[in-house]
Amino acid sequence: MSLPAPPDETVTASPVFTPEQIAARVGRFRDPAHIVADPTGRALGLVTGPRPPGDIVGTLPPLYPEWLGGRTFCEAHGVRFPYVAGEMANGIATTQMVAAMARAEMLGFFGAGGLALPEVERAVRALAAELAGLPNWGVNLIHSPNEPALEYQVAKLLLRHAVPCVSASAYMELTPAVVLCSAAGLRRGPDGRIVRRTRVFAKVSRPEVATRFLSPAPPELLRRLVESGELGAEEAALAALVPVAEDLTVESDSGGHTDNRPLGALLPRILLLRDELARRFGYMREVRVGAAGGLGTPEGVAAAFALGAAYVLTGSVNQVAVEAGISDDAKAMLGDADIADVIMAPAADMFEAGVKLQVLRRGSLFAQRAGHLHEAYQAHSSLDDLPPRLRAKLERDVFRAPLDEVWERTRHFWQQRDPAQADRAAKDPKHRMALVFRWYLGSSSRWAITGDASRRSDYQIWCGPAMGAFNRWTAGSFLADRANRSVVQIALNLLEGAAVATRAHQLRTYGVPVPPSAFAYTPRRLA
Repeated sequence: MSLPAPPDETVTASPVFTPEQIAARVGRFRDPAHIVADPTGRALGLVTGPRPPGDIVGTLPPLYPEWLGGRTFCEAHGVRFPYVAGEMANGIATTQMVAAMARAEMLGFFGAGGLALPEVERAVRALAAELAGLPNWGVNLIHSPNEPALEYQVAKLLLRHAVPCVSASAYMELTPAVVLCSAAGLRRGPDGRIVRRTRVFAKVSRPEVATRFLSPAPPELLRRLVESGELGAEEAALAALVPVAEDLTVESDSGGHTDNRPLGALLPRILLLRDELARRFGYMREVRVGAAGGLGTPEGVAAAFALGAAYVLTGSVNQVAVEAGISDDAKAMLGDADIADVIMAPAADMFEAGVKLQVLRRGSLFAQRAGHLHEAYQAHSSLDDLPPRLRAKLERDVFRAPLDEVWERTRHFWQQRDPAQADRAAKDPKHRMALVFRWYLGSSSRWAITGDASRRSDYQIWCGPAMGAFNRWTAGSFLADRANRSVVQIALNLLEGAAVATRAHQLRTYGVPVPPSAFAYTPRRLA
């Protein structure tokens, strides 16, 4: 791991005592910080660099962004920084984004959720070729209760192409697909320790779901995978000795699928649970727990690390990165958002169950229109059961086409993707209505990705409050220009600023008069 050159040991800086001078020195966090008293002994000040002559109150060692999280995370995944760019669905987290993160010695996940299997395979092939031999990249495996066959096919695809990391998201229960990713390729190394071929990152926002990933895989699922020939007996035996996931991302108030839980309550709860289950099962290695959701500023990132996160994962803010697979029009809408410009709306993948996700409200009517569709689904048994007035309103304002025409488009789509869905809809009018309504929800994401200006008011853009916080932080800075918003520059600036905030807090705990301005960091171009 490369590190900045050490400070010149021959020059000792003068002590500073005023809040303004101290704020200016906080940014020199890569130098040792020595707390000193003034000649009267009544005021504390600061010297950065070599140790000054005379008595000192205390010394803080150099601080690096690389060291903010858990060293075991960086060592396990071959990265320099404890930072992950999350898997924004529908390919918004592009192969270019994943490759950029890998080359910058961080980790990124391709957003496979919502994509057809051939699209996922093309992306995986491209990444496997470009990043051959690198351990620090991965692909999303999203729980698909309505398409379990697709979920399983994606899992097998990822294993077939030796994708090193898999981010499992939206899971409430363990499935054969995610257990297969966890257990396939398990073996013992020369030292007797269990070695993983594929590292599963589990995104969780509830203790009961975290428990499932922090425990060994259920024996029944392992037995079924062995009987089907997908796992060997030794792999299954080793899977009974390790947790399903050794990296657990605690997701608080995020864009997309979220329980809107506060990180300050959720992360400590999961950390305690991690320790409890590690003692119960006698694990040899510590499960690494990271933080996600609401991370759009350096102060937020610093707070996550202070809570004990081994790594941080960002999502919403990366949608404005130049590498993000979403239209410039959608990026402009995201750039106008503030922290309250988000709302919960029905999710396409779990529409029938009433599951919701967090989306951008400002500039879009998607949430209201999707909500009307779910209300209609709950109240009526079929498309033919819709009152004429409601049907006309939906055709005019939401679908902009006759429902019979939308059904034909929907039927054709499912005949290509999953014929069983089309066959079921032909026999089940309620399911047919669900698929037609889901057509709007699915299309609204594609309109935002392609930038269909005629459908701007229907854009579905997953977004959490972090986006608004990011916009306020970057206003008037180097990162205010969209051309400068690479995923790597966003990451480096968040980490650099988190180190500034961390150093300011450290000094304050010593009694140094650190002003509020010392916690602020202005984005700049970083190498």
